[in-house]
Amino acid sequence: MPVAACHCYATTGRGTDWTKARVWAKLHRLVLDELGSRGDLDWSRCAIDSVNMRALKKGDLTGPNPVDRGKFGSKIHLITERTGLPLSVGISGANVHDSQALIPLVQGIQPVRSRRGPRRRKPAKLHEDKGYDYNHLRRWLSQRGIQHRIARKSVETSHRLGRHRWTIERTMAWLAGCRRLHRRHEQKADHFLAFASIACTLICYRRLDR
Repeated sequence: MPVAACHCYATTGRGTDWTKARVWAKLHRLVLDELGSRGDLDWSRCAIDSVNMRALKKGDLTGPNPVDRGKFGSKIHLITERTGLPLSVGISGANVHDSQALIPLVQGIQPVRSRRGPRRRKPAKLHEDKGYDYNHLRRWLSQRGIQHRIARKSVETSHRLGRHRWTIERTMAWLAGCRRLHRRHEQKADHFLAFASIACTLICYRRLDR
């Protein structure tokens, strides 16, 4: 179902009930399960990033965007696997620092089927830009057996990570290009997150359709 066609269904009537029941997250997991069972998910080198979306009205999880003249907006935070397929999605106010999203996003990765062996929900390695350059995040990832590759402030440029991060940047461009996500219309954060989840599901579904 195209994202642009989901407005009345995702935010009114039964769609609201489905949002509360996390139906959209479950649908995303079903598609990931199918991809995982086919061996189409590569957990070896994942990445995390965010993209800002301007909000047309103030609402839950909106805030002044410091890079958009203080206009209110929201961020979509994303973790993708090596080829750019979304594994976990979340939203925040535009004024929330990216580093605050890392732990919730990693914890939000759902257990996904594998072609062989048990379900998986943990990246082997996670690539981050300088916005995540904090020792407590390195420790948290290391304690969970996740290798981290974070650009260090004043030490190295983010360009060194570019050959591994271009896939998530491409995925973010796909999200930003979705007409229903290009501007946030919803006051309720759950409704905006529902559209972001549907968009991620469609990105994954297109890989199934190849």
